[in-house]
Amino acid sequence: MEPVDFNAAADAYAATPLLNCLLREAAEPAAGQGAGVHRLRGSGRLLRVRGARRPEHPELRTPDGWHPLSHSELVKLTSDELGRYTGVPNDELPVEIDDSRNTVAALLAARATAEPPADPYLLSEQSLMMGHPHHPAPKARGGAPAASWLPYAPEAHVSFPLAFLGLREDQAAEEGGPAAAAAIDSLADTLGGPRPPAGYRLLPAHPWQLDLVGSRPPVREAFADGRLLRLGESRLPAWPTASIRTLYVPGPADLFVKFSLDVRITNDVRRLWRHDLLKLRRTDAAVEAGFAALRRAGSGAAWLADRGYRTAGFAFEELAVLVRDGFGARGGQAHAAPGATPLLAAALAEGYPGSPLDSTADPAAWWRAYLRQVVPPVLELFARHGIVLEAHLQNTVIAVDAAGMPVQALFRDAEGVKLPADVERGAAWQRLVYCLVVNHLAEIAGALGERHPDISALVWPAVREEFLRYDAERGLPEIAELLAAPDLPAKTNLLLRWTRADGADARYLPLPNPLRG
Repeated sequence: MEPVDFNAAADAYAATPLLNCLLREAAEPAAGQGAGVHRLRGSGRLLRVRGARRPEHPELRTPDGWHPLSHSELVKLTSDELGRYTGVPNDELPVEIDDSRNTVAALLAARATAEPPADPYLLSEQSLMMGHPHHPAPKARGGAPAASWLPYAPEAHVSFPLAFLGLREDQAAEEGGPAAAAAIDSLADTLGGPRPPAGYRLLPAHPWQLDLVGSRPPVREAFADGRLLRLGESRLPAWPTASIRTLYVPGPADLFVKFSLDVRITNDVRRLWRHDLLKLRRTDAAVEAGFAALRRAGSGAAWLADRGYRTAGFAFEELAVLVRDGFGARGGQAHAAPGATPLLAAALAEGYPGSPLDSTADPAAWWRAYLRQVVPPVLELFARHGIVLEAHLQNTVIAVDAAGMPVQALFRDAEGVKLPADVERGAAWQRLVYCLVVNHLAEIAGALGERHPDISALVWPAVREEFLRYDAERGLPEIAELLAAPDLPAKTNLLLRWTRADGADARYLPLPNPLRG
């Protein structure tokens, strides 16, 4: 077997999402120039690529013909084009793009000797080597040396112990009631490790985050004066999921624990921000009520609730830990269907060994089953309760039966949910369409069409049929408008990062609507 060139592979992984962004946000097809040729809006230069959904092998038109672009040349071209197109300089994003590419090289080298998890769910969470297909730097890790983050990288197929801290009771801030507090406290027994002494609360911490903030004055001083104690590590590990800062604790605990991480990952520094934590219970309670109504109506869709949080008053955001439901029973209601295997939707879109999307004998039936599980609950929550789930690929888990057929959708992350009081209805619907259709269904549809070309022509009519079926049975006036619209909203992640906009300040550009009749 020939040795793998990790640098060449990293260049290829980095080029695809960057090209997706550049071609969508700052270019247009060049009429009459042949397949895959685009005119860049900043300069008018011509760029040629191979492939549509996953573009690769970029070439720039020069007086001497088509010039293949190296990674560094592609980054330089992107920077030059965006500077011309926007009139705004940016010396930070090119560094992030390089960091993302270098991260992939380190991950590829680590995976070459790593043992993938045997559990299919964990394998799906840890399979994303490319990541967000329309973000210029999907794998950036804040520019830190690989040694500082590689032990905690899900893509490297790792698990690791939690750091256990003791937080003096009078310094604790928490919300979620006895159930959330008990879930946090149970981690000492589930994962094994010391309990805090009398007068202290257990405060689990992500070891990477503790490395990042442990020497900052509020935390350092709390260790010095005894408000915070280092108790040691858990004996058993937790498993990082695709979001990096959210870990899964399997077994009897069956919990997710989400931490702050003071690192920019995609568009945001991934802290548990105070304003999000303070509205957490209000948001989660509204979503839980909506899903309870879905269950009463016969839906199998499930919500992995964010039960509550605990943190230190002197480092409210930095040391916060949030607990989320796992897949098992809570209050007599199991989240995952009996006998079904949960899988991360983003993994199905990117592809990984063992994906049921590859092995299905009836891809058309698989797709109809997928749509039937995912689309109706998202529409119903909006239509009856005004709730917008952030139902993108990384917040959606698909449970499949023994034959790999989708039988249930599970949704998560109250932080991204919008309630009627948060945003007016038109903006809420736009967000729903972007998350569900553009970010999610379009990617799964594209992956299915690539693996099973014979059904490519049926993929989008099936999506349209599912929306029409819901409208006929339940009624939602926005559906007719969606199916007649010439365009869909596509988030501009490249321009957001180039102009240094807030990551939550979503901006959209029109994308041709494949649902249009």
